[in-house]
Amino acid sequence: MSKVEMTNMCMIYDKDKGKVLVQNRVKSWKGIAFPGGHIEDGESIIDSTIREVKEETGLSISDLELCGIIHWFNDETGDKYLVFCYRTEKYSGDLLAETEEGRLSWVDVKELPSLPLAEGFRERLPMFNDKKYSEGFGLWNKAASEMKWQ
Repeated sequence: MSKVEMTNMCMIYDKDKGKVLVQNRVKSWKGIAFPGGHIEDGESIIDSTIREVKEETGLSISDLELCGIIHWFNDETGDKYLVFCYRTEKYSGDLLAETEEGRLSWVDVKELPSLPLAEGFRERLPMFNDKKYSEGFGLWNKAASEMKWQ
């Protein structure tokens, strides 16, 4: 039986300073990325994003804008892995320095591509920053994986 795993990710942008909040992830998907996590059963996608950001950063976010969806499909098992990608400029609260997921910091949005990013995150940046595309669709299996952006 195939399974569907749904996750979220949110770019928190400080427009006045030109900075974004990043997490240097130390658990799964290691490297620098935006905060996010899994959508729990019975939970809306937006509510899960708000909850995950609060848990991982200490910040409360609102006015989320959908940037796009990453959709991985395993053509051997039928499994699907979806990432709902959001951005917001609306946040409040006290930023945590670090959680079990990793260290948090504000970085200049222009410097982001030069940092040690999580695998595959660099290709997602145009979705968040430029609204260049709204979907990444990829096939993955034991032999290979590839992503098509549209």
